[in-house]
Amino acid sequence: MALVEVRNLTKVFRRDTQEIAVFDGLDLTMEAGDFLALMGPSGSGKSTLLNLVAGLDKPTSGTIQVGGRDIPAMKPRELASWRAANIGFIFQLYNLIPVLTAMQNVELPLLLARFKGRERRERAETALKVVGLTDRADHFPRQLSGGQEQRVGIARAIVTDPQLILADEPTGDLDAKSAGEILDLLHRLNQEFGKTILMVTHDPHAAERAARTLHLEKGVLLEAARSGV
Repeated sequence: MALVEVRNLTKVFRRDTQEIAVFDGLDLTMEAGDFLALMGPSGSGKSTLLNLVAGLDKPTSGTIQVGGRDIPAMKPRELASWRAANIGFIFQLYNLIPVLTAMQNVELPLLLARFKGRERRERAETALKVVGLTDRADHFPRQLSGGQEQRVGIARAIVTDPQLILADEPTGDLDAKSAGEILDLLHRLNQEFGKTILMVTHDPHAAERAARTLHLEKGVLLEAARSGV
């Protein structure tokens, strides 16, 4: 069974009396362990698709299943609990809380998933070790470089051992060197830890690191030819 199955998806936004159709019958399949880059022009709906897969928004029609769960059909409380345990988010601007240390930021999803104190600490320590930031655990975001902040963001995304990682322009705010390090880390998470990753990016160099690339054009997904990673 596919991990992510989107079928005949439509999404219409309404502004006053105007209707704007973002997707009209979109299909997407991701197998467990896939690493997919999603490209497309600004406003094409890339981030909207991430939000729909995560259950942060509801489709106008169509089906979205993740791990066999019908996402649009879930009640808000059930969906929030499921999302905390099964989806890891990586954001372009990190979204770290300035008054919390790296360790405390990484622990946040575990509070939502109701892990106990000792297990929270152990999981957070493991996640920081994976991203190479054990020595920055007690640092605040203002004491970290942009690349280090994004590593904390990735540690936070993987700390619950989610089924699916959703990355929205994860290198968009980084210099070339830091971006390359983050892409190396995402590639390692996919290859070594078997994480399934759906990454939105505008950068062709970032997309090359994924196993496959889809272009979102006028609400339609087109698969790009690849020569391999």
